Amino acid sequence: MSIVTLNDRAVRSVTTFGSLNTGSMVFIKKLTASSSGTLDFVDGSSDVVLDSTYKKYLFTFNNLHPANNGVELEFQGNAAGGSGFNETMTTTIFKAGHGEDGSGAGLNYEPGADQAQGTNYQDIARAVGNGNDECVSGMLHLFDPSSTTFVKHFIARTSMYHSNDEAEDCFTAGYFNTTSAIDEISFKFSSGNIDAGDICLYGIL
Repeated sequence: MSIVTLNDRAVRSVTTFGSLNTGSMVFIKKLTASSSGTLDFVDGSSDVVLDSTYKKYLFTFNNLHPANNGVELEFQGNAAGGSGFNETMTTTIFKAGHGEDGSGAGLNYEPGADQAQGTNYQDIARAVGNGNDECVSGMLHLFDPSSTTFVKHFIARTSMYHSNDEAEDCFTAGYFNTTSAIDEISFKFSSGNIDAGDICLYGIL
C-alpha cells in the first residue's frame, strides 16, 4: 500500500483514481495548397464534417506560403443555405512583433483590421512575407457552429514571418452575427494564391 500526502495529510487507502475526461481531438480533413486561390472546408464535401457532430472545431495552419509579399491571411464563413462567404462578423485583433535586428518590439491593436458587423473576410495574420523561407502557421477555434440559438464564436492565433523581417504573433477573436448554422469555412490570402502549406480540420469531443 502506498501513502499519498496531500496538504500534510496522509491518504492511506488509495486504490484507483477516476479518469479525467479532457476531450478528444478527432482528425477530419487535410487540405494542401498548390497555387490555390482558397482552401475551403464545406460540410458534406470530400469527407468534411462541419455540423453538430462536434461542439468545437479546430483548424491548424502549417507553413502557409503566399505568392505575393506583405499579404493578410483571412477567413470567412457561410451559413447553411447561404449564397457565399459573406457572413456578418464582429471582431477584434491584436498583434505583437519584434524585428530580427532587435527593433520594433511592441503590442498593438489593429484598427481597420477589425470589423463591426462587417461582411469582409477577416484578417488573422498581417503582412505575411513571401520569401523562400517565409510563411505563417497557427490555429483557429470555432465554437458550436451548428447552433441555431447563439452567435458563433471563434479565436485565432498565428505566428508569422512579417514582410519587414519581424516575428509577429497575431490574435483575433470575435463571432459570426448569426443564429444560422455555419457549415462552410474559407481561407485565403488578401491577394494572390496560397503557394504551399496545409490546413487540417479536427473535431473536439
